[in-house]
Amino acid sequence: MINLRVARRLLEIQRVLVRHGLDEFITATHLYRPLRWLYFIQPSTWFERRRGGSRGERLRLALEELGPIFIKFGQAVSTRRDLLPPDIADELAKLQDQVPPFPDAEARAAIEKSLGRPVGEVFGSFETAPLAAASIAQVHGATLKDGREVVVKVLRPGMNERIRQDLDVLYALARLALAWVPDATRLRPVEIVAEYDKTIMDELDLMREATNAAQLRRNFAGSPLLYVPEVYFDLCRTDVLVMERIRGLQISQIDRLRELKVNLQKLAEHGVEIFFTQMLFHNFFHADMHPGNVFVLTDDPENPRYAAIDFGIIGTLEDRDLEYLAGNFLAFFDRDYRRIAELHIESGWVPAGARVAELESAVRTVCEPIFQKPLDEISFGVVLLRLFDVARRFQMTVQPQLVLLQKTLLNIEGLGRDLYPQLDLWKTARPTLKRWYRERMSPRTLVKHARRHLPEVIESIRSTPPLLRRLVREAEASPRLIGGTDPGQARVAAEIRAAGRRRDQTIVAVAVLGLGVFWLALVDPWWPGGLAAAAATGYLLARR
Repeated sequence: MINLRVARRLLEIQRVLVRHGLDEFITATHLYRPLRWLYFIQPSTWFERRRGGSRGERLRLALEELGPIFIKFGQAVSTRRDLLPPDIADELAKLQDQVPPFPDAEARAAIEKSLGRPVGEVFGSFETAPLAAASIAQVHGATLKDGREVVVKVLRPGMNERIRQDLDVLYALARLALAWVPDATRLRPVEIVAEYDKTIMDELDLMREATNAAQLRRNFAGSPLLYVPEVYFDLCRTDVLVMERIRGLQISQIDRLRELKVNLQKLAEHGVEIFFTQMLFHNFFHADMHPGNVFVLTDDPENPRYAAIDFGIIGTLEDRDLEYLAGNFLAFFDRDYRRIAELHIESGWVPAGARVAELESAVRTVCEPIFQKPLDEISFGVVLLRLFDVARRFQMTVQPQLVLLQKTLLNIEGLGRDLYPQLDLWKTARPTLKRWYRERMSPRTLVKHARRHLPEVIESIRSTPPLLRRLVREAEASPRLIGGTDPGQARVAAEIRAAGRRRDQTIVAVAVLGLGVFWLALVDPWWPGGLAAAAATGYLLARR
């Protein structure tokens, strides 16, 4: 059931949509089906004064009025101009950094409350007009007392309460979807909302954003691809963030980049490389890459460099998901559609009963026509619809933990389309994936992995003898197990006795592994004896 607080918010959403002449969103939305009678009995439906303007402008104004979650939806959609009518795309692009700001006096008051000092004591100068205003916060230019240029990010007042209310609405709509939409169970709407809940609540903690920025800066230290500004932690709080000011062009200023003769092909290719580097090598990726958060440093137009801001949304993956994703990408670039089908079943994304050959054929039918085509020859709207059909046919479940990555990949592809429509996405990404696979299988990586997990292995071995002794005692005390005629129980008893022998062999193997890894770690990481010991012991452990 929908509680009163959620019902009030749904009615408020309805009034805003009606006021901006967007009634069709109410009557066409399946999730509103149980509540559509409210729409028809509302006086606002008949008497609300409608606002004029183009449909794109009316949609943008409605999203701004509805608040941060709706603005973020508009930001995400705006990165895919290829999927939107031009008038709507142009208006939604304004949501990236042109949301109406809140008053300067409120921003100053919030800064002074958090830092415990007047703005004049902290900064050499502070710009009254914000540089940018977005859904969650706005940014002011300033200088430190020593003259260094910085930006000061301040949370909008009352964000926690507004976002919490809209999250409750999303949970309610997700539960309605489960009740009213036949295909909803496979789409897992409640889990998706829960994942988004964690993401956006993390974004409200600017101290977390500061630490994200610091980590990303370390990951790309000295890189010619991406620059991450420095964070001034002594001036950061949960609602205030101070970092180095970036002087560059927003990536959406394509005409200006062309005037400066920036190599747009190289810039687009670097964007793809940055994404896969973050995902595969760092497992720590910027997941809010709309044009308002991406700048281009044009000091060397032939070798342009990205600069990123706004690190509130960062994505990471479990090792298992990362392995499956990388395997899918590699199989796609090799046109190994059967492997893609097998990986989907092995990962559990597709039910185990699915036929590999049928799934392989369906994947080939969707992917083969777009393989090695430049972006301007691919209709991703058609591709997405066909992929949805495949997912529905094979009962493929949505993976909420991958939604951030999928959103980021769509953003990156959209940026690439705007910068250099002839970009060969597949050719650009393949070398990075191949390099990851080679490094993943290298002896150094295997030794590092073994060294990291050695304490866990040793602890498991230490706990094995008491467990085996207890099982043997229980087996000896059970006449049915030892002396009975049940062949299944006899096999269990034989396995327990054999386990004792394997335990001794495994302890010896782990001891050899420990000596090898110890030598590798402290003496010479490429000593052949250590490598041989690690490899031989790894084989023995795999057999055990």
